[in-house]
Amino acid sequence: MPRFAILSFAVVLVVLSNSGCAMLPVAKSHQESPWHSFDQAKTLFDQIVPYQTTRAELQALQIDPIRTPNIQILSYPDIVQLFFPNSSIKLADLDQGLRDCVAASENCQALQINLQRIVAERHGNVLLDLFRFKRQVHQTGWHFNAVLIMVEDLVVYKIWGGTPKVDEHLYRKNPLGPLQEPADLIRDTAIVNTL
Repeated sequence: MPRFAILSFAVVLVVLSNSGCAMLPVAKSHQESPWHSFDQAKTLFDQIVPYQTTRAELQALQIDPIRTPNIQILSYPDIVQLFFPNSSIKLADLDQGLRDCVAASENCQALQINLQRIVAERHGNVLLDLFRFKRQVHQTGWHFNAVLIMVEDLVVYKIWGGTPKVDEHLYRKNPLGPLQEPADLIRDTAIVNTL
């Protein structure tokens, strides 16, 4: 019986080592939204005009934190922390919309949009990956983020950023594999699991 178990284990190892990437996990991460690409999100954002676009028009564009998922409402203190991280930033140096927000105080709020669609695929030898000797991850997708500042029901300021095309290769080689430091194992697991 022990020979059969050893033989079975050897067969499993051979199958795993020859199976390639098909047995490695694929992770996908995205926030639900009406926009399925960076270009869609940017095109929509381009339609917003400070001092012209109203809250009702934002809702028509599906920018509504009540109905559309993953849109965060920022309060006035959140806005101050975001745009005035230290006292060296002077009010006179800011855009008119931000100055109007400060003047409006609690009648000012912001909508923050953070969208991403990321696919992470692990490549390479299954056994080396499984036992943490060598891990290769290919990550693709996009990120889009934007902030809209509103005084009462009028957009007074907008800013956006992001990464239209994410294409990253992550490579990790651990000569000791599963025997490396536990802290490194936890960090590696966290990195791969968030992909």
